[in-house]
Parts: sequence; structure tokens; C-alpha cells
Amino acid sequence: MSTITDHMAANATLTQRERELGAIIDAYNQVTEQLKQSHERLRDEVARLREELARKNRQLRRRERLAALGEMAAGVAHEIRNPLGGIQLFASLLQKDLQGSPAQARLVNKIAQGVASVESIVTDFLEFGRPRDPEPRPLRVDAVVREAVELALHRAAESGVRIETVVPGDLNMVSDAAMIKRALLNLLLNAVDASRGVDGGGQVTVGARMQDPEHVNIAVADNGPGVPAELMDRIFNPFFTTKDRGTGLGLAIVHQIAELLGGNVQVANAPQGGAVFAMCLPVRVTECERANG
Repeated sequence: MSTITDHMAANATLTQRERELGAIIDAYNQVTEQLKQSHERLRDEVARLREELARKNRQLRRRERLAALGEMAAGVAHEIRNPLGGIQLFASLLQKDLQGSPAQARLVNKIAQGVASVESIVTDFLEFGRPRDPEPRPLRVDAVVREAVELALHRAAESGVRIETVVPGDLNMVSDAAMIKRALLNLLLNAVDASRGVDGGGQVTVGARMQDPEHVNIAVADNGPGVPAELMDRIFNPFFTTKDRGTGLGLAIVHQIAELLGGNVQVANAPQGGAVFAMCLPVRVTECERANG
């Protein structure tokens, strides 16, 4: 009887040891799995940080190149503007003297128009090369959009393009209204040119919405041919253009303004066709954002 009892006790002791060993193995496996998961998370985070650092370095190099290019452009524009002022003055004097000679007056008017066109180009060069700091004030987004659209209506009418706005009336910001209007006007004119001649008529749509509690998204969409994939990375570069007119500074100025206001601008092709340019801007421009811009 005692032999059977001893055997049963030995088996019970062995089972307890197995349970303890099993618990140790389970704990080891859990720790190993946790270490593996931690290692994977750390690896992913390191990869993300490397990509973020590379992106920031690319942005820094781009800003350095644009700053140098802007300084050169501003210097050239300044040198052009000096004699341009004299040409404008003499053209205006000739216009007065030739009021009784319509044929000659028309020639002088063409000179004045050409000078005005060059003056506009020089202004673009100067604004790009030496941008001013933002002056944030409370503004209503729908009012700024309406003013920009009004400035683009003449070009749109000439091109047979309709402009539609989808902007809520209660969307407010503290930002620089003049800079946003300038960026919007450039996007609108670009969209009008892109949708000119589209079968069925060109259509440009301006929309605005809250992207998140801290940012407003203002987008301009057209029904043109869209942006070729190979041009996506170059479209915001200064002096890059696929048009037969203009300086190629329009979209570069949009990019610059978005950054000065603490935001960014992106371009994408819509699934139904056409391009969409979207500015993501902070609801409130702060001193820190202005310094970083």
C-alpha cells in the first residue's frame, strides 16, 4: 500500500514540475514575443524618422536653392524696373502729345501696354524674390474667395470657362487675406487656362472646408487634361511652365505663400479627370509659423 502511495506522490511531484517548467517556457515565449514586437516597432519608427529627416533635408535644400534664385531674380527685376519707369513716363508724355493723331497714338498705346506687361512680370519677380512677412487679421474665407474669383472672371469669360464656388459662409481664419487671395488668383488663372477648350465647356470649382480643427483646406479643381505624372515633382519649381506665355512663377508663388502662412499646397489628378490644387493652411497664423515660413 505504501509503495502505491509513494508512486502516486512521485507522479504528482513530476506533474507539478512540468507545470512549473511549462509556465517558465510560456513566460519566456511571451517576453520573446514582446521583444520582437518592440524591435519591429522600433525599426518602423527608425524608418519613419529617417524618411522624415530625408524629407526635411529635401525641403531645406529646396528652400536654400529658391532663396538664392529669388535673390538673383529680385536683383534682375530691380535693374529692369529702373529704365522701365522712364519708358512709362515718356510713353505717357507721347500719348498726351499725340491725342490729335490717332494712328500714332495707337502705336504709343501698344508701347504702353507692352510696358505694363513687363511691369507685371517684374512685379512677380520681386514678390517671389523678396516676399513680405504675413500680416494676419481675422478674415472670412468666402469673402476672400469671392474677391479672387471676381479678378479671374474676365479671363474665364474670354476662355469660355465657368467658375463655381462651394464655400461655407461661416469659415473664418486669422491669416493674411491679401496673400491668400494672390495664391487663389494664381490657382484660378492656371485652372482656367487648363480647362480652356474642353469639350462641353471648361469648369473650375473652388471649394473650402475644415480639414481638421486646426487647418482649412482651400482647393481649386478644373476639368482639363490633368497634370502628367512626370511633371508632378516639377510643377511648383520657379520658371517651370508648359505654356507659351507667362514667367512660370505663378505656381511657385502659390507654394511660397502657402509655406509663409505655415501650410502647404499639393496637386493631384481627380479620378473623373482634371487637376486639383489644394492649399492646407492653419486656421490661425502664429508668430512661430511666420518665423518658420
